[in-house]
Amino acid sequence: MPNDKNLINREVSWLHFNERVLQEAMDPKNPLIERLKFLGIFSNNRDEFFRVRVASIKRLMDVEKVKNDHFDYNPRSLFKEILSIVEQQEKRFTDTFYSLREEMTKYNIIFLDETNLDKKQGVFVQQFFNSEVRPFLFPIMLKKLVNPDTIHDGSIYLVVLMKDTSGEMEDNSALIMVPSDDISRFVQLPSETEKKYIIFLDDVIRFCLGEIFRPFGYDSFEAFTIKFSRDAELDIDDDVSKSFVELMTESIKKRKKGTPVRFVYDKRIPEDLFILLTKRLGITEIDTLRGGGRYHNFKDFMSFPKVRPKTLFYPKMPALKHNLLPHNVSILSVIRKQDIMLHYPYQSFQYIVDLLREAAIDPQVRAIKMTFYRAARNSNVINALINAARNGKNVTVFLEIQARFDEEANIYWAERLSEEGVKMIKTLPGFKVHAKLLLIRRKEEGENIYYANISTGNFNESTAKVYADESLLTANQAIAREVNTMFHIFEAPYNPPKFKHLLVAPYYLRDKFISLLNSEIKNAKAGKEAWVILKMNSLVDKKIARKLYQASQAGVKIKLNCRGICVIKPGIKGISDNIEIISIVDRFLEHSRVFVFANAANPKYFLGSADWMVRNFDHRFEVITPVYDKHIQEELMDIINIQLADNVKARYINGEPNNVYRQKNKNEPVRAQFKTYDYLKEKYG
Repeated sequence: MPNDKNLINREVSWLHFNERVLQEAMDPKNPLIERLKFLGIFSNNRDEFFRVRVASIKRLMDVEKVKNDHFDYNPRSLFKEILSIVEQQEKRFTDTFYSLREEMTKYNIIFLDETNLDKKQGVFVQQFFNSEVRPFLFPIMLKKLVNPDTIHDGSIYLVVLMKDTSGEMEDNSALIMVPSDDISRFVQLPSETEKKYIIFLDDVIRFCLGEIFRPFGYDSFEAFTIKFSRDAELDIDDDVSKSFVELMTESIKKRKKGTPVRFVYDKRIPEDLFILLTKRLGITEIDTLRGGGRYHNFKDFMSFPKVRPKTLFYPKMPALKHNLLPHNVSILSVIRKQDIMLHYPYQSFQYIVDLLREAAIDPQVRAIKMTFYRAARNSNVINALINAARNGKNVTVFLEIQARFDEEANIYWAERLSEEGVKMIKTLPGFKVHAKLLLIRRKEEGENIYYANISTGNFNESTAKVYADESLLTANQAIAREVNTMFHIFEAPYNPPKFKHLLVAPYYLRDKFISLLNSEIKNAKAGKEAWVILKMNSLVDKKIARKLYQASQAGVKIKLNCRGICVIKPGIKGISDNIEIISIVDRFLEHSRVFVFANAANPKYFLGSADWMVRNFDHRFEVITPVYDKHIQEELMDIINIQLADNVKARYINGEPNNVYRQKNKNEPVRAQFKTYDYLKEKYG
């Protein structure tokens, strides 16, 4: 029987996933600026990993006399392994960055710093600094710093060393936050030739340090970059006299003062200044420190300016129209006749916005209910709901204010919706609502008819342009009425009814999937057709991982397409011989969760919001829907087969960090995301 030694540690598996992101930055087949953006994604991922996962490990390390038998790993040993992997990745990251910078010069895109500006460029930078940058700068004298909590998490700072070359004044030092949230990190310099010169905002400030400090008698300046990453876990108080929103708001403020889990600095910083800096910032643990290069916060490369030529970017892939949803035809009337499946970003999320706008003014529509996990910054979806409320519809929203790093935005939207008369279902402490549900109730011939949308991704028009998701629109009353029941459960979650169609967490989702796997095991032993195809973001739950091993041993053929964390090791003799796992990392973020079970040659199809993780099974409200429409089943299988045939961007997941690219039929390259676009264009275009 397989044991936990045959499972990969989830944190190590996550680092393997981020390695795949780094591979995209290293891949010369990708357009040059897109490779830079992948460096930004890699960096942003790693920051969040330290703020959340490494912070949790360090908490365990800090517990007095932690007994190893409480965990399946030793926190201190795991921490050392993580640092070792991160260090190796950092070397490849740095080499890739400087390689890309060099390659950009071939396209006349040249990075300058404060030391190599010509006279005209210097004048421009000086003027730009005074008009655009200086209003955002508020230096802190390092020797006067008494509260290190004022240092912002995730922001970069310049530690400025000031000297008076005459020797009359002692050296001094200050901290300046680089205002990259307010101004682009990349400043384009004017040019009279075809060359495009770019300077980091950090270096603009370096060039103009005299503007700030020379009036105080200093005439020599050096600046070194530092960055804090703090523990991002929210410690929520249990004060019953306060609303949950109040408690969350206070916890968010505390997060900004969280314990440092990583402190990155320019290793060229003088030792005496470094000692003063760490003392003032209260950094005592050596394992939180990492010396690095001149530049940090590469996440800013995710917003690199759109310089020419266009070949440096991915070719445009305009969102495809769905020929079953023609312009100026009621979407509700179409859904009433047949189920519709939308595939983002290949097809347009605008159909959902249009559906809500239609429902907002349709005199027969009585109510709209919706869940939100992450809303777009300027959400047309929410604006459509507000319009529906203004038109007298009963609008109910569950907006998850516990969505990590989106808490503040979601609190804002919750207050805005409440002000507009939208009924807000209260957040459930201890549980997150992660299900992606939209329900419309319409009065037709005296009856309540329900229309439902169950999606694998957020109702977010921004992320729908880059997240690959599936979205089922249905008027199947058996499913839609159970979606309505889910909204009742959100308000009274303690006496859930039984569902005949939907698979629902936190009640029995894991057990339902295990039951489906048991059926495949039974069929395999009986000599019947037995296989499973699973598409998800992460597979971490150990109980279900062991069940997959058991299924493999019984002869069930298992194909997994898992973008992120996967604790299973395929190919272990006698344990996982029948399991093959790939991961696709490409232009779009693979985000859908689709599950297909052979069911003795009568396949069952499911899709929804839940990955196979403990949190999704036990600590979140999740909804997985069956897909009954035969045409949509065929379409899903076509797309699944395209993905399983990918031999350009698919990597084998085998427990090793090398993420070997799958290479089959070299003369017939299959790049799943591009082929899926072509498939849908041909079918619906």
